[in-house]
Amino acid sequence: MRDNDRLHKDRWLLPEGIEEALPEQAAGLEFLRRRLLDCYRSWGYQLVMPPFIEHLQSLLTGTAEDLDLQTFKIIDPLTGRMMGVRADMTPQAARIDAHQLHCEQPVRLCYLGTVLRTRADGLGGSRAPLQLGAELYGHAGIDSDLEILELMLESLTVTGVDDVYIDLGHVGVFRGLARQAGLDAHSEAALFDALQRKALPEIRSLLDDCNLPDNLRAMIAALAELNGGDEVIAEARQRLETAPDDVQRALDELDAIAAAVHQRRPDLPLHFDLAELRGYHYHTGIVFAAFVPGYGQEIARGGRYDDIGRIFGRARPATGFSADLKTLMERATRSPAAGQELQRILAPAVDDAALRAKISELRADGKCVISQLPGQIGAAADMGCEWELALRDGKWAVVAAGNAN
Repeated sequence: MRDNDRLHKDRWLLPEGIEEALPEQAAGLEFLRRRLLDCYRSWGYQLVMPPFIEHLQSLLTGTAEDLDLQTFKIIDPLTGRMMGVRADMTPQAARIDAHQLHCEQPVRLCYLGTVLRTRADGLGGSRAPLQLGAELYGHAGIDSDLEILELMLESLTVTGVDDVYIDLGHVGVFRGLARQAGLDAHSEAALFDALQRKALPEIRSLLDDCNLPDNLRAMIAALAELNGGDEVIAEARQRLETAPDDVQRALDELDAIAAAVHQRRPDLPLHFDLAELRGYHYHTGIVFAAFVPGYGQEIARGGRYDDIGRIFGRARPATGFSADLKTLMERATRSPAAGQELQRILAPAVDDAALRAKISELRADGKCVISQLPGQIGAAADMGCEWELALRDGKWAVVAAGNAN
């Protein structure tokens, strides 16, 4: 008996980090999916549906190589070629822009679908997020970065997420200093890791090993301390005064985008962190992330990644954001579907042409009509119905459940 129980248990258990959506959650996710895609369309973003699986080299090309460890890999039995299950839809959208559309003007694309990852981003997280995102190709100015940031914030509003604050950074600051210092790949990677952890003693030790001039060592070490409110930009200009021009341009971009956000959304808290290098090998400019109180990870993130299309023959300027719809729904502080529930009506198990016509009429009007099956167990309330169809003066009418007789 124990072996039989174990066999049955193994059959219904899902792999770690893989989950399913039951009716209530699935309905909420589908409602939000429609709202978001309608929102993106109203901004001019066109929906694309990339394949769930494709040749591995297409998924892990160029700046997307960071996804290697996150990607499930299989061999195509038809060709013997290595294939991968998508772990991120951004490289796929870049391939579509570069290879399929051939547009010179700016292109706006959006997507929403499941991705699969070998490991979750955080403790207890999902390995099968429902990724939503938007990408803007063909424009290099901060105005496109600002548009994407605004669209990310609008997505949070649509999904019912409030009390958001934005973390802003720019990978060009550290990249410019590393280039000026002539760091080799190993030293740059070690400093990158230490800066992410803001491990000051380790950072100083690594800089000592690099044998850099004092002013350059001081500027790189300062990045771990340059985080906080609007005062960070002014402080960065002082402490990075002798940094090269590309670092100064990065600070100018941060300053400009922050000023625009403050003007458009004066109540939105902004936090700056010049040691925040998420997607360092992926992004090329401004990076941003949205956080909410009580949740230790970002709920949405994005930034500029101009080189992603190079491997496909077109390294167009690009900026975008992505998020997990399941996470957004879990962190929502209000229900965007409030008042949107369908009226549920139970129709009796009666073979009647007039009843069938009434059911079709109600469904066409957006009502949910559940047809009772002959001999079934359960009344209207058991079926989640507050209303029933009943004959009144020879016509089928909707009445409160329990008043059909």
